[in-house]
Amino acid sequence: MHLIKLIRSILNFFDFFQQKKIIKFFKHSLKNDLTLFDVGSHYGETVKLFFNNFKIKDLHCFEASPLNFKILSTNIKKYNLNFNHEINNIGIGSRSHDTFINHTEESSSSTINQFNFDSKYFQKKLKILNIKEINKFYKKIPIKIITLDEYISKKKIRNIDILKIDTEGFELNVIKGLTLNHKIIKFIYFEHHYDDMIRKNYTFSDINFVLKNYGFKKVYKSKMYFRKSFEYIYKNSFI
Repeated sequence: MHLIKLIRSILNFFDFFQQKKIIKFFKHSLKNDLTLFDVGSHYGETVKLFFNNFKIKDLHCFEASPLNFKILSTNIKKYNLNFNHEINNIGIGSRSHDTFINHTEESSSSTINQFNFDSKYFQKKLKILNIKEINKFYKKIPIKIITLDEYISKKKIRNIDILKIDTEGFELNVIKGLTLNHKIIKFIYFEHHYDDMIRKNYTFSDINFVLKNYGFKKVYKSKMYFRKSFEYIYKNSFI
């Protein structure tokens, strides 16, 4: 556990510089009074980042793992947010159903998808974390999934400035659940993994295809430190 915390601290240090670039981009593109949707909130890192740099009007968080959600709830209270905010212990996908999340010891790697146990990247990660048995790396926890279309309609949301998605290989599923409401979103900011540790059953080209059909254009791309992952921002061409 101490090793996992150390590794996470190192990654957080380098992610700080990554985040500075993201904030710089959005400061040039958006004004204050943001409506932020945070899909895959984990412990609230994105909430803290934007709370410290923007005036937020509305915040909606979604975290599927009940273990992560417990810590998220505690952190949100510590932030003393002075604006409308809702935190939801549900997953977001292309359809509403009940399923399981694979909650990992290194909690930010928790995923709704299946792991590729034959992946060299996966084996390397186990070695770094000093985990000798795969079944000690993760456990299955039942969760509920809904679509963003369902949530947006229920809450009568009229505008979303930033939709952030970090769902460890489930990003395309989240985006596919926006067939009715993608027009109200200004920016979609997401992470995409190019390693084969998780069985995504899609490629980046599939995400790009759907977003282009929605009317979005890629405006930002940046490689993350020490990972085979990139962060992307797409802008709605009609807003």
